[in-house]
Amino acid sequence: MHTPISYGSKTDLFYPILLLILLYLFILKFFKTRSQAKQPPLPPGPYSWPILGNILQVGDKPHITLTKLSQTYGPLISLRLGNQPLVVGSSPEAATEILKAHDRILSGRFVPHVAVAKSLEHNNLSLGWVLECNNSSKLLRTLCRTELFSGRAIESQASLREKKVVEMVEFIRKMQGNVVNIRQVALATVFNMISNILVSRDLISLEDDSLKEAISGLMRNITDVVAAPNTSDFYPILAGLDLQRLRKKSTDLFNKASEIWEPIIKERREVMSGDASSQQDFLDALIKNGSSDLQINMLLLELLSAGTDTSSSTVEWTLAELLKHPECIKKVEEELKKEIDQDVIKESHVPKLTFLQACVKETLRLHPPGPFLLPHRAVESCEVMTYTIPKNCQVLINFWAIGRDPKIWEDPLVYKPERFLDSNLDFEGNDFEFIPFGVGRRICPGVPMATKHVPLILASLIHFFDWSLLYGRDPEDLDMTEKLAQTLCKEQPLLLITKAKI
Repeated sequence: MHTPISYGSKTDLFYPILLLILLYLFILKFFKTRSQAKQPPLPPGPYSWPILGNILQVGDKPHITLTKLSQTYGPLISLRLGNQPLVVGSSPEAATEILKAHDRILSGRFVPHVAVAKSLEHNNLSLGWVLECNNSSKLLRTLCRTELFSGRAIESQASLREKKVVEMVEFIRKMQGNVVNIRQVALATVFNMISNILVSRDLISLEDDSLKEAISGLMRNITDVVAAPNTSDFYPILAGLDLQRLRKKSTDLFNKASEIWEPIIKERREVMSGDASSQQDFLDALIKNGSSDLQINMLLLELLSAGTDTSSSTVEWTLAELLKHPECIKKVEEELKKEIDQDVIKESHVPKLTFLQACVKETLRLHPPGPFLLPHRAVESCEVMTYTIPKNCQVLINFWAIGRDPKIWEDPLVYKPERFLDSNLDFEGNDFEFIPFGVGRRICPGVPMATKHVPLILASLIHFFDWSLLYGRDPEDLDMTEKLAQTLCKEQPLLLITKAKI
């Protein structure tokens, strides 16, 4: 009789299998440890809790938290958000290493899951959120630089910006004795400046409060969704579930924003099909370039949201600081009286307003709209300042910390525009102690435009109006508390009463 082969009992099998598993784990850990031993360690940082990492430690004001951690652990630190590594540089030396010495390797973009550009299908259509600097992104940046930000383009846009500032001044004149929300007025003005350059239309009406609130509210909602902590970023394995529904909200808001200019795009395509040689604005350039409606929608939203939010925040912070420092606003007023001898401020006056420009720079040092710039990503593992930054690690530059570092700046917490009067520090990214717009491959392409309309708006607000706080309060009591959403803005909006000077 044939005797069946016996494999033993379940108990007999359990111990050999367990032994094999333990041996496998030991070998895996051994080779992983040996591999890691060949590389320098990660930058130092606080203890990372299992599963959560340092999520709870970062809090709702990460620019302050990470600054304090850098004071403990050094200018280059590492944390873990969920299971995602994060490296933060908080000194000019660290910024130089990340943004210059290793610019190619660290020029990848860490794209939040909530961004429309997170999809590989859409990523190459984006200007700011493209994953890597490739030929497609270079061509797009070249198109934007040529049509929007070149010296020729900026000069040709001057009369348009001046016209929108005149409209702002006339609107504020009608508001005498009433409350003016500085950020909202500045946002609407910049929005229309940019929208006219892009599509030759006003998209916000200063007079129509409901339309103004609808569009500014839409931009605010987009900012809030993008800035919200997202489990999909902390645990990419869960991204498909969209547990907080932030991806869905972002898509809905993108579609809602696109409805504002889709009729303009449709109308323009029909017009240009009859006369393809005509070109008046950036939309025409995009259509001639063969851009799809989806890419045009993405670019218009990126340019409008990035340009308006940062500029209006800078206008608000600067005016707030000037009101808190009456000696500074007096110097600005004297400079304006000396340089402006007409009823309208021209863009050609701006280069002569050296103290006002110093005030804007000092504001950007203390209140940078992007305290971390935009997040970078390591496309390969590399060594920075004797530490390893692993592949796909998110990398941030804490410019807020650099701007307040007592090793770099004398009296760093004091608003002192004079420090920039005899300084060669500019916005070009040559000086790593002052990089509010970034450096290298990922420097903000809109710097030439922002440096025109921000001082132009401020000069007009100060030259034509006297400003006072509500209820006769002392400007020294102004609440300067910060709130970090997509940009660093005043937590309490700057609400002022105006009186016309001229």
